[in-house]
Amino acid sequence: MATKTKRSRKAPVRQRFSREYKIEAVRLSADGTKTVAMVAKELGIDVHQLYRWRRQLERDGVTAFPGNGTIASHDEEVHRLRRELKRVTEERDFLKKATAFFAKESR
Repeated sequence: MATKTKRSRKAPVRQRFSREYKIEAVRLSADGTKTVAMVAKELGIDVHQLYRWRRQLERDGVTAFPGNGTIASHDEEVHRLRRELKRVTEERDFLKKATAFFAKESR
């Protein structure tokens, strides 16, 4: 009887595309000479990915595809407010504990 060997599956490598590449892919798909599926197949990307890029470019315009480390202004504001909320919450909790401690000692 033949034994089966285990084949190890490697995780697929995530592709990264530049902002210019994405914009050009969207432009090609919006050109009208080819279908979105044809453009995606020629570029070697999933058709759903191309539709996602089209929606993102339509929604965000010039700020679409910011790249690594770049945060949109509204996201930056949300992050800043969350940090501030965390700091204020910690201060409040500390003051509650301090008040309880001193109230217990004064008895």
